Amino acid sequence: MPKTTRLFDVIQLLRAADGPVQARDIARTLEVSVRTVYRDIASLQAMQTPILGEPGVGYVMRKGYDLPPINFDADEAEAISVGLSLIARTGDPGLWQAAGRAARKLHEAAPATRRLLTSSWGVGNVLSVDPSALRQAIRSETKLDVVYRDAEERETKRIIWPLALIYYVDNALMVAWCELRQGLRHFRLDRIIRCSVLDNDFAGLGDALIAGWEKDEKQKTVWTTDF
Repeated sequence: MPKTTRLFDVIQLLRAADGPVQARDIARTLEVSVRTVYRDIASLQAMQTPILGEPGVGYVMRKGYDLPPINFDADEAEAISVGLSLIARTGDPGLWQAAGRAARKLHEAAPATRRLLTSSWGVGNVLSVDPSALRQAIRSETKLDVVYRDAEERETKRIIWPLALIYYVDNALMVAWCELRQGLRHFRLDRIIRCSVLDNDFAGLGDALIAGWEKDEKQKTVWTTDF
């Protein structure tokens, strides 16, 4: 997580708290070390952010400290709130944690959105692969070495170029170029048995491949609403 984002999250946590918050609780929420929290608090205090407290006791935000408002109308804020809650159904822990951070920011700016709740009942699809690693590989255009089990329980070892993820209600699908098949293929995440990130990349080729998929294959795979 970038430091600027983390500093913003520290401010949001302290503003939302009813009393002093200890560094270990902030560290647990943001998944960083306690030492990192101490450094972040010191940085914020150096920027004249009104945080009071000390290590071992807890920190509080002085009343009346405001951040710039988010310019969403009520319907937009509610739509975003519900959408963030639904992210739990993707089975992607990294996205869910990011959604939690975003939701805290949204709830601070638009408190009424706390009244819209989305159940995570039925979520629990355990994957052998970390979706966060897949998303990072897509962003960096890095090849993956995977072992894939198809619907007939046959396993194959493949080198793939990850291009996109499609989240359905009950599963997720990865669009990738497959070196074994020399073509675009779709891989269900729950059928990826093992996955490792390679040093090889396909930098500069992803845009053309995903454009070809959108032109020829997208409508067969997923229906989306254009905004």
